[in-house]
Amino acid sequence: MKPNPSNERVKHRYFQWLRNARQKNDKTIDQVAAALDRFEEFSRRRDFGSLRVEQAGPFKKHLASQNAARSGTRLSKATITSTLYAIRDFVRWLAEQKGFRNRILKTDADYFSPSLHDEAIARATRPTRVPTLGELQSMVAAMPTGTPIDRRDRAVVALIAMSAARDDAVASLQVQDFDVDDKQLFQDSRHVRTKFRKTFPTWLNDFDTGFFDIVAEWKKELVEDHGFGPTDPLFPKTDTSFGPDGIRMPPRLARGTWANADAIRRILSKACAGADVSAFKPHSIRKTMTLVVMESTNSIAAMKAYSQNLGHDDLKTTIFTYGNVPTHRQRELVLGLRIKTAEPEPAE
Repeated sequence: MKPNPSNERVKHRYFQWLRNARQKNDKTIDQVAAALDRFEEFSRRRDFGSLRVEQAGPFKKHLASQNAARSGTRLSKATITSTLYAIRDFVRWLAEQKGFRNRILKTDADYFSPSLHDEAIARATRPTRVPTLGELQSMVAAMPTGTPIDRRDRAVVALIAMSAARDDAVASLQVQDFDVDDKQLFQDSRHVRTKFRKTFPTWLNDFDTGFFDIVAEWKKELVEDHGFGPTDPLFPKTDTSFGPDGIRMPPRLARGTWANADAIRRILSKACAGADVSAFKPHSIRKTMTLVVMESTNSIAAMKAYSQNLGHDDLKTTIFTYGNVPTHRQRELVLGLRIKTAEPEPAE
């Protein structure tokens, strides 16, 4: 079905508003675009000006009957809920635009809200794979070190395991951001892709794992052996080339920075396989290290300091987001509880 030119112009204005007025990133805007495309397919690309609240119910039923492109199964409650949220927010914006104010009410948007039942299912948290600190040590120890590419990959995993930094931030670090003497990783939002483009320092405690020495040795190699300067990438991307006879040359370090975290996810996946450790996402390491810190201290000040290490302004964000105890540890702690009984009074 061909795009509706009128709708395309409206969407272009909306996306510009999201990007420039609401400061939404491209990934979020792509998700909104996908949601609007679902609605347009349902409405057979009719003008947005013909949008009516009576369409909300049938559209919800339509979403519930659709299959996901990748899995072939019904759309998840999370996908349906996020799609409806996107349409609801778009209708609210549309109701304030010239040419639509007399056709659409701002309250019409509420008809596109998901049911409380579906919203609860979509928001429910489910157990995710969280590695132990011992598994991280085993992975790093099993990684090869024969080439600069190997040593770079090992340093990547060691730094993430030690700092709990986000993978996209690590992918954009510069040599100057890692201060060996102060044991500090400075996440400078002028070039580091931090969440919400926040700038903050992260001090590195490797809990006697040896991770710090691995990253320090890598920085030394970059500077002394490869001639990298302060503003060059701490983890340069791989350069592949072909010789005159068309034979692929051995990979080498490039001066460029990774454009995203895809390469880091591949490195971590390969490291899991090499150590025979069940795969997990890089973000799970933030939960690992939060739990390690929680069991290492009873100090509120220390927990607050660690929370700031993650870039959080509020300690509650750290505890509620990353402090959930894994089910196996939950079992150990609950079954280990004992009732304290009063000591018997000594006989006179």
